[in-house]
Amino acid sequence: MKYAIPVSNGKLAAHFGHCEHFAFIDVDETTNSIVSKELVASPGHQPGLLPVWLAEEGVSAVIAGGMGSRAQALFIENRIQVVIGALGDDPEQMVLDHIRGTLATGDNVCDH
Repeated sequence: MKYAIPVSNGKLAAHFGHCEHFAFIDVDETTNSIVSKELVASPGHQPGLLPVWLAEEGVSAVIAGGMGSRAQALFIENRIQVVIGALGDDPEQMVLDHIRGTLATGDNVCDH
């Protein structure tokens, strides 16, 4: 399973569409362990671009602090699971917490 986490300044970006990079984290679902991680530059913020681009990159889940409802719908259309309201800074730890069912979440920090 491949996760994408929006990152700015090395930490979880508050708004999904305006991040500098995406942390791609591959997880072995049989052992629930991280097998690889990569930081990839964001292609930029254009309506509808990121869900398609991340699907093409093989992403199966996105963990974000905030995301608009239209983006959430586009991710679902592209068969990508969306976790919003994530709390934390370290993308790798957030993925591990999500796998364990202990990821702390709050409100969606996006207002659109």
